[in-house]
Amino acid sequence: MLIDVGVTGGEFAVRLPGQPRAVHSYEDSHDDTGSNPSSQRWIGDIIEARFSRRAGLQGLVGAAGLLSIAGEQSRRVETTTSLTFEEVPRKSDQGIRVAPGYRAQVLLRWGDKVLPDAPPFDPYRQTAAAQAKQFGYNCDFVAYMPLPFGSQNGGHGLLCVNHEYTSTHLMFPRTGLGALTEQEQVNIELAAHGHSVVEIKWVGGVDGRWDVVYGGYNRRITPLDTEIRLSGPAAGHPRLRTRADPTGTRVIGTLNNCGGGITPWGTLLIAEENFHQYFSGNPAGTAEAQNYKRYGFRDAPTCRDWCTYHERFTIEQEPHEPNRFGWAVEYDPYDPESIPVKRTALGRFKREAATTAVNEDGRVVVYSGDDEQFEYVYKFVSERPYDPADRSANRDLLDEGTLYVAKFEDDGTMRWLPLVFGQS
Repeated sequence: MLIDVGVTGGEFAVRLPGQPRAVHSYEDSHDDTGSNPSSQRWIGDIIEARFSRRAGLQGLVGAAGLLSIAGEQSRRVETTTSLTFEEVPRKSDQGIRVAPGYRAQVLLRWGDKVLPDAPPFDPYRQTAAAQAKQFGYNCDFVAYMPLPFGSQNGGHGLLCVNHEYTSTHLMFPRTGLGALTEQEQVNIELAAHGHSVVEIKWVGGVDGRWDVVYGGYNRRITPLDTEIRLSGPAAGHPRLRTRADPTGTRVIGTLNNCGGGITPWGTLLIAEENFHQYFSGNPAGTAEAQNYKRYGFRDAPTCRDWCTYHERFTIEQEPHEPNRFGWAVEYDPYDPESIPVKRTALGRFKREAATTAVNEDGRVVVYSGDDEQFEYVYKFVSERPYDPADRSANRDLLDEGTLYVAKFEDDGTMRWLPLVFGQS
């Protein structure tokens, strides 16, 4: 079956032979519509109220302030900065502009080789098997991990990059040479999601360049075929069990990875964001109806059709599968054979970022936000302290601790409220 993909403005059209043209825009995925039923004031209301009050107070003292500075010449305050490069001219175009004395280098593009045996990228002869060995699509998180582990080497390390989503209308030829069946297209998109680890090295001295090294560290993590372990308090729960995984402890892949973070012991945390957009079906007829309504699932076509060829993306067929996404995923970039882990103690939401800090008492704190509007900011505090002398002792540090949500008060202060099951 051939698929005809056409582009119209900000929309893409998908037409199967013998079927009328259907048009979907990216807004159909409801990424940022908002699904929070709370009637409490959100942070925007609080900020607006405080600025309005401040403006009123400033108006009362404004006249006196003007009189006190009458006759004085205004002075420009000189500031110091550690940034020594020239400002880049303000311009809007499609070029890459850097300050004088600096260079920009294209290091990796969609389809470039990640694994040593990856074939050269050919947009007219794409396959899922090839894409699973090539650099994925749409990146917005980059981490540099120096080699060897524990060093401060700025010229040799691992580049760890996310692949958040795919743009169907840009990836595939419309018709003729290179046209794919819809199933082939879906599998390629699955393989283009996830994460890449690529060894890179600076060569050539001051005027040199970065090169990709096709060594033993390079790997791809994809929702097509990468096994990921579930750990922490939710692992094994009946609502995480599926026909493919009756234990509720193993899941294939990670979806919609957005901003992440680096742990003090040198692993990566990658965040699963708008996972709801990948699932089709009517959640109202399942036991998870209330749960999925809260996460913004709707009985409406999504901008993807993965469910046609992978039933785990059909809610009626696998009502628990969406529960296996929305977590923080930890993996070790220094061990390409290690199994990534979804740390359920850090909470489940449309996660943006996973920034870590070490408390004065040695415990580790992970800060994250829900990317959807009208949602919340969270922090997780580990139960045990971080052990800087023994990396292996921190392996499961994020499986035990307390999750908190931020409450912003009208006076501008903020409190952290613990989210403890059965108490909150």
